[in-house]
Amino acid sequence: MNVFDLIINDKEQVSLNDIFLDEANKQKFEQLIKEHKYIEELSRYGLPVNNKILLHGSSGCGKTMTAKAIANALGKNILILNLSNVICSRIGETSQNIKQVFDKAGREKAVLFLDEFDQIGKARGNDDKDVGEMRRLVNTLIQLIDYFPEKALLLCATNHPEIIDTALTRRFQLRINFEMPSKEILDKYYDKLLSRFPQEFQLIERRYNISYAEAQDHTFTLMKAALIKELEEKQIEA
Repeated sequence: MNVFDLIINDKEQVSLNDIFLDEANKQKFEQLIKEHKYIEELSRYGLPVNNKILLHGSSGCGKTMTAKAIANALGKNILILNLSNVICSRIGETSQNIKQVFDKAGREKAVLFLDEFDQIGKARGNDDKDVGEMRRLVNTLIQLIDYFPEKALLLCATNHPEIIDTALTRRFQLRINFEMPSKEILDKYYDKLLSRFPQEFQLIERRYNISYAEAQDHTFTLMKAALIKELEEKQIEA
């Protein structure tokens, strides 16, 4: 397996203003971006920048989009890697694959986004041999994080932070939680999604207690059905 074939080089242009973040999280990310923009000035005073961030919380609430927005704000390339695609039965091979990705991100001073970071924890087995091999993998990852260059940025995402090895979670300078949106926030999100469509299509049944991604899928499904119905009716009339 060539691990570089699994890396997604995403060029989507996203800003923090495109993402529905609560005010506290938005301020944290704005501060993070400013730190990296002024990294040289801060270093003159011996002030390190935060460059190891754990994003945790509900799926579909903006973790990946946030990573893209940070990369865009800093003018950095983003390397997206889903750890579930890298974990294999040969732990030594997994360690080497992850090391290659870290090395590439470090050389390019890129944003490295590791999705499903909990796969490192989930991969632990009951067999003593499995536990020993996973411990070596965790140790490798700890070393890679410890020596990750300051001018690169590591963002790791998980829906299950509680199962990640505590020795790993301690390495992150910031741990930021993404919560499910409230009804009020989802209404604002629906308003934004629907604003691009004709007024007569905007009165849809809104679903709540779901993620942003689920709300988008729900909205787009209804919009496609409504637009297709209108096109079919026009064809019949013609």
